[in-house]
Amino acid sequence: MHDTQAALEERALLVGLERSGHDRWAVRDSLQELQELAESAGARVLETVVQKRDVPSAPTFIGTGKAGELATLCKTKSANMVIFDDDLSPAQGRNLGEIIGPTVKVLDRTELILDIFAQRARTREGKIQVELAQMQYMLPRLTGLWTHLSRQRGGVGCRGPGETQLEVDRRRVQEKITRLQRELTEVRKNRRVERSGRQRLHWPVVSLVGYTNAGKSTLMNALTGANVLAEDKLFATLDPTTRKLRLPNNQNILLSDTVGFLRKLPHHLVESFQATLEEVAEADLLLHVIDVSHPQAAEQMKAVEVVLHEINAWGKPTVVALNKIDQLPADDPVLARLQRELPHAVPISAQNGENLGHLLDEMVTRLRDWRVDVRLRIPHDRAKTIALIYQSGHVRARSNEDGDVVLDAQIPKVLAGELTPFIVAAE
Repeated sequence: MHDTQAALEERALLVGLERSGHDRWAVRDSLQELQELAESAGARVLETVVQKRDVPSAPTFIGTGKAGELATLCKTKSANMVIFDDDLSPAQGRNLGEIIGPTVKVLDRTELILDIFAQRARTREGKIQVELAQMQYMLPRLTGLWTHLSRQRGGVGCRGPGETQLEVDRRRVQEKITRLQRELTEVRKNRRVERSGRQRLHWPVVSLVGYTNAGKSTLMNALTGANVLAEDKLFATLDPTTRKLRLPNNQNILLSDTVGFLRKLPHHLVESFQATLEEVAEADLLLHVIDVSHPQAAEQMKAVEVVLHEINAWGKPTVVALNKIDQLPADDPVLARLQRELPHAVPISAQNGENLGHLLDEMVTRLRDWRVDVRLRIPHDRAKTIALIYQSGHVRARSNEDGDVVLDAQIPKVLAGELTPFIVAAE
């Protein structure tokens, strides 16, 4: 039998640009991450190429000579894909495609990320956001795709130049972008409705944030049993998941897991995923998960902070979890340094459950001001009010006095304000 697997395998060369005056190790680190992205997408990386230039070449990014060398290397290595670590302009992509040849796909970092997102999206919301990002990326790159076609024929009643195929495609893509934006607006409205329903319970919302593959989904599963997909690959989780979690002080919270962050995350990608990232922006507390076993843990932490600034979530109360300590020696200097810099950070292993109790205790501490101790006297016929107190807070004692229900409870401050007429004493 003929084995088609080898023919279908995507074999990639990675290309990075080392600019004069820039840290060459940062380029190497970024290319290492690009390799992880390519492998997550299903490609086999054959070789990494680094070009040194003062500034990128406007026509080909790496220069015409280097592009010719890359074309030769593709033939020598039997590569059918070239992935650039930076975004290429539409002209650069076309010119490189002409030099390297039609049998080799030329991608940039954004295209690779979009491909991974397209593979991972499961919900309608996720698919809409991915398609919108793809359309916005494609729109300025349509030029040159149809240069081999002549203008459409006019015919009787349609005299004149007519539209070029490019203009037709551009119009269709723009119409699709408009439709997707409209659908995404509806999704965001539905999310707001869901959020308002959750807010009626007055439970704090805690959002897991962190660099992709830091272990957020593994931590989500360990804390809530959510059974979220958790794999050792970048962007294993794309669609958001929210679950109830009861803290050691009997306080209910909603724990939300969403897409991981990344260095060089394109701005329009952040814009397209605004509906998903709203969960982070609207959270009451952030749980920042850091992979301390990664050589660039500090840089990844800073990259997350950059995205938090972009989505207006910077400055929120935050608990830091230093994850994957099971993969480090006990006296690891990186872990010790991070603990000095972040004195309230909790070292954990989401994989084996180490120190998760301490992490929950830290969350209790950060949410301490969320609730108050009160004594409430409520008429028996206010059953819904009594039920809301049980749902939203923690009732420590209950008694009956002269036909009223007396509750000693911890309840959210917001709810205490609503129930002021029933408060008889604060403990």
